Amino acid sequence: MVEDRSLGGRVFAAVNFTLLALIALITVLPFVHVVAGSFTTSAEIAASKFVLIPKVWSLEAYKFIFSTDTIFKAMGVSIGVTLIGTLFSMFITALMAYGLSRRDLDGRNVVNFLVVFTMLFHGGMIPTFLVVKELGLIDSYAALILPSAISAFNMIILKNFFQNIPEGLEESAKIDGCNDFGILFRIVLPLSMPAIATISLFYAVTYWNTYMSAILYLDDSAKWPIQVLLRQIVVLASGMDHSSTLDAAVPPPDQSIKMAVIVVATLPILMVYPFLQKHFAKGAMLGSMKG
Repeated sequence: MVEDRSLGGRVFAAVNFTLLALIALITVLPFVHVVAGSFTTSAEIAASKFVLIPKVWSLEAYKFIFSTDTIFKAMGVSIGVTLIGTLFSMFITALMAYGLSRRDLDGRNVVNFLVVFTMLFHGGMIPTFLVVKELGLIDSYAALILPSAISAFNMIILKNFFQNIPEGLEESAKIDGCNDFGILFRIVLPLSMPAIATISLFYAVTYWNTYMSAILYLDDSAKWPIQVLLRQIVVLASGMDHSSTLDAAVPPPDQSIKMAVIVVATLPILMVYPFLQKHFAKGAMLGSMKG
């Protein structure tokens, strides 16, 4: 059955669709420009400034980036840190969020206050570096994970989501002889997949974009993640530093390589979004409804 709309409703729908289409186009065009620019020549980029469809297709930028095994090693480091870091962060975040979501927990309000306090005040770069150094984590992959293993913001969202789960489900599980860990892993987490997917995406993006931590804590360039290495490629392509650890056999094509670097750094994590998109908005909204 087709819904009968008034003239005003049809005009509003048309205007709404047009505005949303324009906003979507404005959002997508810069990314299309970056992707197209990575497949064109530097001369064309300099001449036209804004490229959507290259006149001359070129793979020189990608040949330069992938002309050495170093890029694959860095990609492997980033993937490993992202996977392990996300799993570890989700595990400890879920444990803390579940504990603080129990209203009968003694000292719950004090701990909640301390968690929120860390969102407002932070020790800073130097104290954090000294802590990492004293723990013997310098030049180790653990230094990229442990200092940012749990986010107060993510934990609060997950805690609020857990609080929305009916207490009757947990009481029924306790009657059946289930302990707290059983309730968490068999009842709470399966019912919280939208929130789990959302928070996992937050953590994965954070670990994938790790840059400053790698600069501070990793002395061995062979352990650099992809973000740090790509920055070195951009520096080399700009002619600012010729003493790079990247031993490339192909000379850099200047402007287009910067576009290719953005594509290489963005595309892997961007490919994860379609699989989590249906959970993303639902998890973020439900986790922010109650405190």
